[in-house]
Amino acid sequence: MQEADFISFDQTQAALGQLLFYDPILSGNRNIACATCHHPKHGSSDGLSLGIGEGGEGLGPMRHPGQGASRIIKRIPRNAPGLWNLGAREVDVMFHDGRLSVSDIYNTGFDSPAQEWLPDGLNSILAAQALFPMTSQFEMAGDPKENQVAGAAYNRIDAVWPIIAKRVRTIPDYADRFSEAFVDVSGPLDVSITHIANALAAYQATEFRSDDSPFDAFLKGDSAAMTADQLAGLELFYGKAGCSTCHSGPLLTDHEFHALMLPHFGPGKTRQWDPIVRDVGRMGASDRLEDAYRFRTPSLRNVALTAPYGHNGAYPTLEGIVRHHLNPQAEFSKWKPELAALPKAPWLAATDFLPFQDKRERARLASQVDVTSLEMSDDEITELVAFLKALTGTASSRGRLGTPVSVPSGLEVPQ
Repeated sequence: MQEADFISFDQTQAALGQLLFYDPILSGNRNIACATCHHPKHGSSDGLSLGIGEGGEGLGPMRHPGQGASRIIKRIPRNAPGLWNLGAREVDVMFHDGRLSVSDIYNTGFDSPAQEWLPDGLNSILAAQALFPMTSQFEMAGDPKENQVAGAAYNRIDAVWPIIAKRVRTIPDYADRFSEAFVDVSGPLDVSITHIANALAAYQATEFRSDDSPFDAFLKGDSAAMTADQLAGLELFYGKAGCSTCHSGPLLTDHEFHALMLPHFGPGKTRQWDPIVRDVGRMGASDRLEDAYRFRTPSLRNVALTAPYGHNGAYPTLEGIVRHHLNPQAEFSKWKPELAALPKAPWLAATDFLPFQDKRERARLASQVDVTSLEMSDDEITELVAFLKALTGTASSRGRLGTPVSVPSGLEVPQ
């Protein structure tokens, strides 16, 4: 990857975005930040199969679903994706189902759940993405009876963002920082949700950029940058194993959608009015039957840091997800619910694995598989995993701006 492959972001805005990323002020009940589910300690994710959003307590794999009246009533339907290299110019689609993409369909620059109500002036698709967790009841907004933000979300999606912007700009420290970072902000009243989203994008693109892995060093001519196993895995990845058919290009993704017959569990995501608990993947966004059970190909950069794997975190190890790719039907039949990293929530246990237990749904899932089974030895699988580990960056893994000690709101920083 070259410098020109990445969007250039203002570093003063990135420093401001760092504070916002860790500040629970952006959530309805002021109790969860972006970093709660996308923390550097956990590879810019949370280490869980399905996240614990608003109402949960703790951080990473130790996060639990809360208690009493504030406990969660639903798990996050999909695995929290890593944030690596989302500032790359080639990224033009986001979310597991691609419901956000670069497009002129609504004259906003993006095709998104906000349709024509998306605010103007967003500097990237990454900035557009930052807006949506704030509107989600189970991610950051909370229940409508609990706060003004969640109530606004049930009116119209764009009703949320002015409330969040007002919260932020009325904090003097934030007002001063926005005036310093943005030329079109001369006072608190000028701060909009667009400025907040653009600052968040600048931070994420800076902090989570990864282009300095052993693989990158090898591509630049350092023949000693990778081990013998990693080099053997590289040959398999681009040869016999066929991984590069979908995991191609600088980011090791084709940005397309494929069905892998991953074991299905959790609340899932469906089309509107679908009475079945399941996850229909891309079809839920496109409403096209041919998109059923297809999910976006993830980038593999820093993949060793982002376990568990799959759109729902079905596999806790790289070896597990590699084996599934090689023989989806066989691995699906062997998969056990115990492999899922789901914090215990007894009140949800009865429905957690309903899709997995539904024979008809299992048959529908099995009918849509886009990969051909391939037999490989245990040694070859070990080599493939070794190559995947060679995709881990150095500066990105250590962090650039890091975790702030405090944030201007005075709320607790997820550490």
